[in-house]
Amino acid sequence: MKAIVLVGGEGTRLRPLTYTTPKQLLPVAGVPMLERVVAHLAAHGIDEVVLSMGYKPAAFLEAYPSDTCAGVPVRYVVEAEPLDTGGAIAYAADEAGVNERFVVVNGDVLTDVDFSALINSHAESGALTTIGLTPVDDPSRFGVVVTDGDGRVTAFIEKPPAGSAPTNLINAGIYVMEPGALDVIERGRRVSVEREVFPAMVDQGTLFASACPGYWIDTGNPASYIQANIDIGGASAIDPTAKIDPDAVIVDAVVHAHAVVEAGARVDHAIIGANAVVGAGAVVRDYSVVGPGANVPAGAEVVGQQVAE
Repeated sequence: MKAIVLVGGEGTRLRPLTYTTPKQLLPVAGVPMLERVVAHLAAHGIDEVVLSMGYKPAAFLEAYPSDTCAGVPVRYVVEAEPLDTGGAIAYAADEAGVNERFVVVNGDVLTDVDFSALINSHAESGALTTIGLTPVDDPSRFGVVVTDGDGRVTAFIEKPPAGSAPTNLINAGIYVMEPGALDVIERGRRVSVEREVFPAMVDQGTLFASACPGYWIDTGNPASYIQANIDIGGASAIDPTAKIDPDAVIVDAVVHAHAVVEAGARVDHAIIGANAVVGAGAVVRDYSVVGPGANVPAGAEVVGQQVAE
């Protein structure tokens, strides 16, 4: 079975890290995010991955020159212009010749959900598309997915007022689709799968959803990227080539390759990019992002900011 992995976004919330590296190639506990996504798909029977690329496609080609990722064959598809989620899915499927049931995954989602169970649920329902759902503590921050007793999606409620949501299940960015689902997506323009394609399927009665218990995190912002590193690695993620002075303090942070944190500096809930320097006595905290090669001067304090080279 094929999986289309959407990796075309610019990762704006993780800038300046993503000025040079696509978000899905950033390390999570020492392993590129994309490799973690693909390895989990492979464990559930996915034997080919189609990368739907838009932003910095050359970086993916350089990272995987043998056309394999985590041991899985990879097909590269590059959008000439942004097509949004639905357009990207259709374009990738057309270019890769997808003509049987397939999986779609947002490339910045890390999860251990049981894809095999989701695929089986989809097959049993007769759905055109099945959305994987994940529970969240505060559904008012998201759009929730409402289903009937058979799992058929009946409505989407965008950011319901606190305490009013009929469910705490949200779209996990994981889908199982039949080839016929592609017929719902208009070609040649930007099409949102969430705002256009899925509502059309609700009207048809062909969209189902299934709860997917397990770990799930969208790594698209500094807080969640740091949390993913801690969840998976068990502690702050410090690349072995980074130089951390014994008198420096690192708390729930991510430090990339060849970065330097000098004596008396404190990095607290922050990200330090490759080859960056945090000077002696400096403080970087509150989900600040210090970009690759950037310099935080000695004694400086960076609070909730982005620092570029």
